[in-house]
Amino acid sequence: MAPSHPQHIKGVFAAALTLLDADLAPDIPACVAHCRWLLANGCDGIGLLGTTGEAPSFSVGQRLGLLDATLEGGIAKHRLMVGTGAAALADAVELTGHAVSSGVAGCLVVPPFYFKNIGDEGLFAWYAALIERVGEADLRLILYHFPQMSAVPIPHKVIARLVAAFPGTIAGLKDSSGDLDNMLGLIEAFPGLAIFSGTERYLLAVLEAGGAGCITAGANVTSREIGRLYAHWREFGGDPEAGALQQRVTALRDLIEGVPMIAAMKVLVARHRGQAGLARVAPPLAGLADADASAFLARVDEAGLILP
Repeated sequence: MAPSHPQHIKGVFAAALTLLDADLAPDIPACVAHCRWLLANGCDGIGLLGTTGEAPSFSVGQRLGLLDATLEGGIAKHRLMVGTGAAALADAVELTGHAVSSGVAGCLVVPPFYFKNIGDEGLFAWYAALIERVGEADLRLILYHFPQMSAVPIPHKVIARLVAAFPGTIAGLKDSSGDLDNMLGLIEAFPGLAIFSGTERYLLAVLEAGGAGCITAGANVTSREIGRLYAHWREFGGDPEAGALQQRVTALRDLIEGVPMIAAMKVLVARHRGQAGLARVAPPLAGLADADASAFLARVDEAGLILP
């Protein structure tokens, strides 16, 4: 059963990579092993099949199968947040309904991302239709604000309307806009929601303002450092050491943002696991050229980033 209150959903969630086999389908054993590794090395939970997980590149069947296999592989359902958004409402309903019936902690739902300039009324209507068609009281929906990627922002007015219409169902929001002021404004405006930063570079600021944590791509390779920051903040608050830990986390984020992040992190994971094939990405994304991969790994080593 899903959590009964959004405050149960908090901490450091890795927006997990989806590692691929030679057919460019999810490599189930590799994905499950990666999730286990993340939970053992600083993460409180896993964000499965989000942007970093290349979810739009997979069929509905592949996405359903990866969730089922992750649960069968021993990843606790209460530690899973699953990306269930899709351009087609029917696909989003199928994905979300399956995730809810599986008992995951929450469903991270990006707005429909093909039609642009849809307006507040259309955006509210789409989320309302999704919730009503899923029809499950246990649905805990995390709105996913990522206008740079979806081209469909989620305005405060729409959030307020959804919260009023579906109290208890709208559990939180992931803000991947990169705009700290927007994150802080959301925390102030919606104290009953779990507000997550989409980047670890703002983790401490979001926590100090009353936010829930972060759901971040960077945790795929820096989970230990991010987890250390979160654990320190929980015990000691925002003291000078927390500030120093945040500086280290931010510096590592800068490092992995200097190249295409998904491809670069897969290169690093592939080296760590000793399996070159794990560097595969699904088209239309492209992997790093050999020279770029070598240069990136050299910078990683220089920065002292060592995967445990």
